[in-house]
Amino acid sequence: MNEQITGALFKQMVLHGAAVITAHKQAINDLNVFPVPDGDTGTNMSMTIGTAVTELRKSSPATVEQAASVTASALLRGARGNSGVILSLLFRGLSKGLKGMESADAPAFAAAMQEGVSAAYKAVMKPAEGTVLTVSRLAAKRAAEVAAEEKDVEKVLEEAIREGREALAQTTEMNPVLKKAGVVDAGGKGYLLILEGMLAELRGEPMPQQDEESAPEKEKADFQAMNVEDITFAFDTVFIVRKATSDISLEPLRTYLNSIGDSLVIGEDDEAFKVHVHTNIPGNALNEAQKYGTLELAKIENMRTQAEDLAAGKHVQSTDDLDAVEQSLEEGAGQPEEDIHTVAAPEKPYGFLAVCAGEGLEAVFRDLGADGVVSGGQTMNPSTESLLKGVDAIPAETVFILPNNSNIIMAAQQCSALTEKKVVVIPTKTVPQGITAMMNVDFEAPDAQTITDAMTEALSTVTTAQITYAARNSDFDGFDIKEGDYLALEEGKLFGTDSSLDTLLQKLAEDAASRGSSFISLYFGEDVTEEDAQKAAQVFENTCPDAEVAVLPGGQPVYYYIISME
Repeated sequence: MNEQITGALFKQMVLHGAAVITAHKQAINDLNVFPVPDGDTGTNMSMTIGTAVTELRKSSPATVEQAASVTASALLRGARGNSGVILSLLFRGLSKGLKGMESADAPAFAAAMQEGVSAAYKAVMKPAEGTVLTVSRLAAKRAAEVAAEEKDVEKVLEEAIREGREALAQTTEMNPVLKKAGVVDAGGKGYLLILEGMLAELRGEPMPQQDEESAPEKEKADFQAMNVEDITFAFDTVFIVRKATSDISLEPLRTYLNSIGDSLVIGEDDEAFKVHVHTNIPGNALNEAQKYGTLELAKIENMRTQAEDLAAGKHVQSTDDLDAVEQSLEEGAGQPEEDIHTVAAPEKPYGFLAVCAGEGLEAVFRDLGADGVVSGGQTMNPSTESLLKGVDAIPAETVFILPNNSNIIMAAQQCSALTEKKVVVIPTKTVPQGITAMMNVDFEAPDAQTITDAMTEALSTVTTAQITYAARNSDFDGFDIKEGDYLALEEGKLFGTDSSLDTLLQKLAEDAASRGSSFISLYFGEDVTEEDAQKAAQVFENTCPDAEVAVLPGGQPVYYYIISME
């Protein structure tokens, strides 16, 4: 029986809760379906509470107030994703409820749990039932009811978890997205796992080994039932801002962010605030937030491309991959470890840096006047540091960057604050857009703005198509896709799928004809022979007799063809 939670005990409870969810994080990932099946809820919650573990292990809290404060502060800065932010808010409110206490009895702890729920609901602009909010609210309510008559904190937490489990079971029926996939809410289950770990500590049970294979759950969401069209706002955007003043009101920011996105959650303490929002214009969100303080950290992920990769059976890229991707890119470029980042002195007014994968495409950009090329693209996005090295290596006063992929644009934009050179990012989302932009450069232009305007205006004149393959069976965007089928994408959206590559090429050719395309370029990948590429070009020539059709070796991985239609 435990009648009081001390600072030392609270610390161990959090450590135990973190160990439990870490051991089961993959099972939670497998349940994640909201708002897109990117499978990261367990990872986000585990890594979020993991930041508290790191800080708590450095401390020896003398009171429950101190232990809760250290936990809440670490969670705010370490929160990842919507689920992680809400978890941080639950502990932020808990910390507020335990303020001034050396230890907490059952009523105090139950009241603090309710304070956490209030903080979470207050921060979420449009609270949705059938989520972790529902589970935490009903669990805290039951805790308060039991604490009114029960002194044993263990009993209070036990009853809260029991009520939470019943609420969790109902989330499938409460939320249509969960019902469609046939699973319970991932965030709610993750929260209960943490509470179960905290209860286990009270009972004196040993912590589990942090081994994902120990997770007993086997139910998974039916990801094939989810469509990219379900995603209204593409970019999962998370950032931390250090407040200009401690008493600044965030309500105007909350109103603005809600007007440009959804799934908004804002957590704050006296010194900083953290935002999670889904939006199509993450740059605007960051710019607006900087009116309230200094931007410290930011994470932006494209949920549409994550969903497309998942549906195609590919590895879903996230910011977790950045270190490994950067290392891979550097190794692929054959750069020695002793390579030093140097800044080339300006010898000319303008320089150009392009991002692409494949020797053929690199040659195209260099032939068009690019001074440097950074290897990267789909599934292999270079870091800001890699792009910065490319910028600084170009001996020009102003360097234009062509990201050629929507997931690289934001990384490129960060270079401006890290170099003395003037950096201009042309928002090219595909390689054909980048090539078209380079073809419209006037190298004798009187100023950088003239070049910027010409390159940017040219982007709308080109349509990009890509052909790849399906890695597994799926039902995606209304297409019944079979493993091994060819997939055609146009402007990033699924255009068609077929077991015959010729059939897809014909359909794309017909689409080019309907668009009145005058110039068509086929860049064939590393797995395509020149003979086959010439046959593909013939399809376009026959269907678009008035168009000029060119075939070029791109050497790109993943995509058999990248097709530019102007």
